[in-house]
Amino acid sequence: MTGSKITFGSVLTIGLMLFALFLGAGNMIFPPLLGQQAGDQSWVAIAGFLITGVGLPLLGVIAIAKSGGSPQILASRVHPIFGIIFTITLYLAIGPFFGIPRTATVSYEIGILPFLPESMGGGWTLMLSSFVFFAITAYLALNPTKLVDRIGKYLTPALVVILTVLVAGAFFTPMGEGGEAVAAYESSPFFAGFLEGYLTLDAIAALVFALVVISAVKDRGITDQRLVVRVTILAGVIAATGLALVYIALSHLGATSIDAIGTQENGGAILSASAAYLYGSSGAVILGLAITAACLTTSIGLVASVSTYFSKIVPNIPYKGFVFIFSGFSMIVANIGLTQLIAVSVPVLVMIYPVAIVLMVLAFLHNIINGYRAVYVGAIIPTGIIGIADGLAAAGFAGNPLSSMLSFLPLMEQTVGWMIPAVTGGIIGYLIAVSFSHTKRTAASLKNS
Repeated sequence: MTGSKITFGSVLTIGLMLFALFLGAGNMIFPPLLGQQAGDQSWVAIAGFLITGVGLPLLGVIAIAKSGGSPQILASRVHPIFGIIFTITLYLAIGPFFGIPRTATVSYEIGILPFLPESMGGGWTLMLSSFVFFAITAYLALNPTKLVDRIGKYLTPALVVILTVLVAGAFFTPMGEGGEAVAAYESSPFFAGFLEGYLTLDAIAALVFALVVISAVKDRGITDQRLVVRVTILAGVIAATGLALVYIALSHLGATSIDAIGTQENGGAILSASAAYLYGSSGAVILGLAITAACLTTSIGLVASVSTYFSKIVPNIPYKGFVFIFSGFSMIVANIGLTQLIAVSVPVLVMIYPVAIVLMVLAFLHNIINGYRAVYVGAIIPTGIIGIADGLAAAGFAGNPLSSMLSFLPLMEQTVGWMIPAVTGGIIGYLIAVSFSHTKRTAASLKNS
């Protein structure tokens, strides 16, 4: 393997690593609930889910690869200061303020708590569990050059095997037939699934994880930038394929579960009850292993990504120093302040999510729009304003004046009201840029004549 070559095995390993990074516990609980609520319309609903739940993350990985390997480079096309603020907010919100601590608490609640006596729940057992969890996370994240091998070659295959065992029973010994669609899935199953995939917020994770993939490719000795982009895209396709297969399998499990376990309130309950029905007492062990493996790989990837970024903007602190800082901070948050931080972080994520999607789309259109900054500004301003309104609503301020002012926009209730204003603002920005460019050329021509 040289600076211009890479083996397919290496590409596959990197792709499997990315697949495992994406497949956190949160991703595993959406499809079963979708399947149970969509019932006989589950195949239509999962098709919509895959477009946004898989398509957007893939789009994000490709966008970062094509735009220079960092969300900051992409966001700086709006303005350099905006690029810094947006990227720091992105990494902190999905990292130590929300995503990383949640991986420890979810793995504890599903993988450990069910096996403990009621008197031992929480308190010191949660502290001990999170300490071990983040000690493993820090150890495996300390050397980013070995991250691909540790996750892609070992943790991912283990996760795949456990997931296969978990869902195989639903295919070989079906729990029942799909029921009737309920709620939004009854009238519009495709769009309901589309929105469910959108609300996973995985496109933001893609912007973070893409940096790990690009670093992994370069660590393989690849120096040709075009090859780095090509391998990153292939890794993204491999990860997206794996995610799609898992989501389809889990939605099928949910769709066929009602006769056996009844209607459940959330995807976690569906998984727990289904595992117990299919495998008895060992089902809880299988599910606990699957959730713990999924949480661990996501935690490792997030710690590595956030540490890589901050070690570049704060060079006085080395990468390994940030690994310990973010692992330790996340352990503290997981024990004493997760609920409060979630209350703050989720609205922030909702605010920046539409901005992230618009930036990704513009990355693909960059050459077509001649890289005009006015297009980026024109599209981002209305998107950001609407994102703020959605964030305030997510924080519990549904009746805030900004949301009320924007309530006339199409699709606002579905939290995608930013789409039409973003396109309109981008077009206006393009027309302004073209007009200004034409005016400058005309003035230059007159001056030279």
